[in-house]
Amino acid sequence: MIFKKRDGYSQYRFFPTTASVAFTIAIAGLNSTSVLAQEELNALVWCDHTDAALIEPFEKKNNVKVNLKEYEGTGAALSIISQSRPGDWDVLVIDGVDVPRAIDEGILGEIPNNALPTADFFPEVVMEDNNTRNGKTYAVTEKYGYNTISFDKSKVDISDMKDMSMLWSGKYDGRIAIYDYYLPVIGLVGLSEGIDTNKVNTSNMSVIKDKLLSLKKASKLVGDVVSSQTALATGEVDILVGGGEWVTAVLSAEKPNLDWVIPEQGGLRWSQSIGVMADSGKKDLALKFVQYITSPEGQAKLATSSCFWGMPANKKTEPLLTSAQKKALRWDNQADYLANSQLYPIPDATLDDLMQDNWTEMLQN
Repeated sequence: MIFKKRDGYSQYRFFPTTASVAFTIAIAGLNSTSVLAQEELNALVWCDHTDAALIEPFEKKNNVKVNLKEYEGTGAALSIISQSRPGDWDVLVIDGVDVPRAIDEGILGEIPNNALPTADFFPEVVMEDNNTRNGKTYAVTEKYGYNTISFDKSKVDISDMKDMSMLWSGKYDGRIAIYDYYLPVIGLVGLSEGIDTNKVNTSNMSVIKDKLLSLKKASKLVGDVVSSQTALATGEVDILVGGGEWVTAVLSAEKPNLDWVIPEQGGLRWSQSIGVMADSGKKDLALKFVQYITSPEGQAKLATSSCFWGMPANKKTEPLLTSAQKKALRWDNQADYLANSQLYPIPDATLDDLMQDNWTEMLQN
């Protein structure tokens, strides 16, 4: 995931396919029915929501045109919102860790607690501490996944991929790519040393830095989403540190040799939330959209969006996914994966500066 944090906000978000290279794409009238609709709904979203297969059923059922504007991170969304008039936007998709600040900014409106199917969710991803405030709900988790280890199972020992220490063993030197986003990779390196993500601090960053520099020496490249995914898919490298289902699942049909796993030391978990804008003049319709997205039907389509795949938050989505889709997403492993994954480090300004300085030093060596 590409979202560097400055001033507490995610600045970039991952987009694993070439369909998402454009920065802000406004998609209006996804089908002929929506052109005739009497009502419109405006949503700021990530690229996985721009798939017609996801949006068209809602439009047809509600005789509405959904206007979608794609953005690349919370910082960009806040800029768009600040330049818009009150009521211009009705729905917001946002990084789960940034929901509290969106609440503080008065951007998200309250959602009735009984209006969402969170009882059907994987309990670990409900994230009440993020999505609620003083007993009131402002957003809901819709999708999640992992930053961990992706690999070509035809070229590596799969059992090695379950032990992060093998990355430093010398066995795979020159065959490793590092995903160019400091928070999840620093988190993973910390886990390899037994340091929980919420325990990373200025004191133990020296240990993490040393391990990070040695990992760089063992690696062939450090790349963004496209270059790291391409390197793995073409065989330029055999392992991607920081990868996960978002890298390999969408390629599972054409590249069945690509796989991913959470090692015994653990992995990092990302999540995205959706909510109704506080100043929306169409709160009822916006809530219907949120309810659709979190329903099993909407979840199945969102989980397997053409932009990137990820686990649906709603467990009742399972019957709507094929066996191949569930295998690619590791549906049957979720109990273990959720138990063995942690949220991203959330550094204060001082620690964040140190992390980014160490990351820059790693890139330059």
